[in-house]
Amino acid sequence: MSKPRRDSAMARVFAVCGMPGSGKGEFATVLVEAGVPVVSMGDMVRAEVHRRGLEEAPHVFGEVAAELRAQHGDDVLAVRLCQTVDGLLEVNEHVLIEGLRGTAEHTIFSQQWGVEYQTVAIVADDELRFERIQQRGRSEDGDREAFETRNKREIGWGLDRLIDSANHTLDNNHPLPAFKQECARWMSEHFL
Repeated sequence: MSKPRRDSAMARVFAVCGMPGSGKGEFATVLVEAGVPVVSMGDMVRAEVHRRGLEEAPHVFGEVAAELRAQHGDDVLAVRLCQTVDGLLEVNEHVLIEGLRGTAEHTIFSQQWGVEYQTVAIVADDELRFERIQQRGRSEDGDREAFETRNKREIGWGLDRLIDSANHTLDNNHPLPAFKQECARWMSEHFL
């Protein structure tokens, strides 16, 4: 249950970005465990796939995400998410948006929250990311070809530029316990 926000001047929105399998979800899990509400852009696409009654396959998630952007603009998911985040900010000091993938989304969030908005990039080597994706077994994941296709699609939305220009960067080329410690250290520096 959310607690009343202590000081609205301290309210901040963080958006985490990173290539597929970099560890965005693990970062979000650490924040959830600390009581920070998380909204997922990927969950919005998964919900749209489910709403349409489509097969949950790697290419379907990518096609739906691309179709939403083509029909409604590259910022469609960000625009839809802003009201939800604003509601959470009414009773929380911090909110995390998981899965920032495009520069158009970043622009919307920057306009919405100004200096209260910051980005966090999670970085990891390609081979390690692919191994993690194979182990987690999500319906939107697939083989090496699907992995490469997804990387190219998300780079096409500007994800590489978001990673390069992030306010904060966390390296996730280590075992999970070490990464969770790094996330906790980052939180202690930026949330207190």
